[in-house]
Amino acid sequence: MEMEDYASSDEDYHYDSDQDDSVEAYENDEDYALLSSKGPTTKVITKESLLVAQKEDLRRVMEMLSVREQHARTLLIYHRWDVEKLFAVYVDKGKAFLFGEAGVTVDEHPDSDSSLPSTVMCYICMEDVARVETTRMDCSHCFCNSCWIEHFIVKINEGQSKRIRCMQHKCNSICDEAVVRTLLSRKHPDMAEKYERFLLESYIEDNKRVKWCPSTPHCGNAIRVEDDELCEVECSCGLQFCFRCLSEAHSPCSCLMWELWAKKCRDESETVNWITVHTKPCPKCHKPVEKNGGCNLVSCICGQAFCWLCGGATGREHTWSSIAGHSCGRYKEQEKTAERAKRDLYRYMHYHNRYKAHTDSFKIESKLKETIQGKIAISEEKDSTLRDYSWVNNGLSRLFRSRRVLSYSYAFAFYMFGDELFKEEMTEAQREIKQNLFEDQQQQLEANVEKLSKILEEPFETFSDDKVVEIRMQILNLSTIIDKLCQKMYECIENDLLGSLHLGIHSIAPYKSKGIERASELSVCWNNKVNTGVTAELDRASGSGSSDDNGCSSRKRARKDGLGGGFFDLNLPAEFVDRN
Repeated sequence: MEMEDYASSDEDYHYDSDQDDSVEAYENDEDYALLSSKGPTTKVITKESLLVAQKEDLRRVMEMLSVREQHARTLLIYHRWDVEKLFAVYVDKGKAFLFGEAGVTVDEHPDSDSSLPSTVMCYICMEDVARVETTRMDCSHCFCNSCWIEHFIVKINEGQSKRIRCMQHKCNSICDEAVVRTLLSRKHPDMAEKYERFLLESYIEDNKRVKWCPSTPHCGNAIRVEDDELCEVECSCGLQFCFRCLSEAHSPCSCLMWELWAKKCRDESETVNWITVHTKPCPKCHKPVEKNGGCNLVSCICGQAFCWLCGGATGREHTWSSIAGHSCGRYKEQEKTAERAKRDLYRYMHYHNRYKAHTDSFKIESKLKETIQGKIAISEEKDSTLRDYSWVNNGLSRLFRSRRVLSYSYAFAFYMFGDELFKEEMTEAQREIKQNLFEDQQQQLEANVEKLSKILEEPFETFSDDKVVEIRMQILNLSTIIDKLCQKMYECIENDLLGSLHLGIHSIAPYKSKGIERASELSVCWNNKVNTGVTAELDRASGSGSSDDNGCSSRKRARKDGLGGGFFDLNLPAEFVDRN
């Protein structure tokens, strides 16, 4: 279906008067990117709030198990900062199992200094060392400070600083982080600082619910999700991304589908497909050769003659119908290969052209925000009874979000109904039924999106009040319809398409009517100073941040574009979006 035919589709989803309640909801939605009434379920963790976020989980474990901070951190690192999982192991298998598995040894009855001899044999360097120059861990193993320091430095340089084990053979105990920090800071303050930073950043590196924002250059933020990890989020720097795979937000594609599609578009693999269709490799130099005549005897620039039908090397003596000394019966096999490659190329072009058409449409429509802002300003200056024009911004927001869904729906359809992923999962008859079901919904959505795009371009600032009211109702109606169609498409994908497959590795982020959720910043207000070395390292890694006199974060907020100061809430491939 051509772009200009979308608006005239007989499959259009028409507005029904029963949808009045939904329309009212859109009309009153002044901030078109508002979140649900439950509030944000994702948090932005800046370098200032990283320590606070870590302290929250540490405090819960310390209170629950009555342990010191270093032991709580060891337990959490072992369980990848999953507090609920840690508590579940504690309830099911007990404290002894929990501690032993994580390498935590609580020395409840340490030996007094008077019970130790004045000199101690260090079984690492085999030297007699003064007692004051040795350190004993909670597991009761005692070695000289020099050996301990060398051990710590080696482990930190090897990237094992978050779980440094005791030097004793077969001892599973994790070294006390306070001891590690104290010994290193005496002679190697730089290593102590590095060790401290690794412990702090383990909250992000080892935590399945916290991930670094994949922005380039890196904004220095991390995102923590409170509920499902399969979601799309927006960082305070403005980047929208898939939390699971850290690629750009790509629903309704699964992560694997988007990875394959992005690679297919990026490496121009279809150029290779074209070469397969239109050329044959020379049997001597193996370079691709294109036939420019009707004769099936082909000569390469290297001088080698070969049969175009089978690719076999031949001599040059031939007639129109045969080649001397050569015969081949593999014409049909070669024909099938070429036809299959040609079919795959045309199929890819079909989906890619429509995918790109919607991304290009968004690029053009994104310029509407400035135009509409001007139209609103003119309309507000008129002597009119109409004062509220938020419905225009809401309609534009709905247009952008639906463009995103449509764009990625073609990448989804390419793999859903192709042979790459689900060839063994469906019969041809099942594939045809599901494809027709999906494409019917896709076409309905497409037709109404094009209608909304056309109406938003109307010069409503020149219309009479009655005409503006009519335009307003059309935009509200179409916004409601498009939202419902997007919901239906996602339900179809989750239940009828992906949900019926045995291969359960394909899941998609849920549809959100209000758009991709913007993560709220974790509040940071504390009086005690954060370790300056850690803060300095994070500053160097992520750029400078600032704070007010109370110690509260004053980092740059999420970017805003026009539309009355609202957030510009849409994600599409970066190369198609003019972010200026």
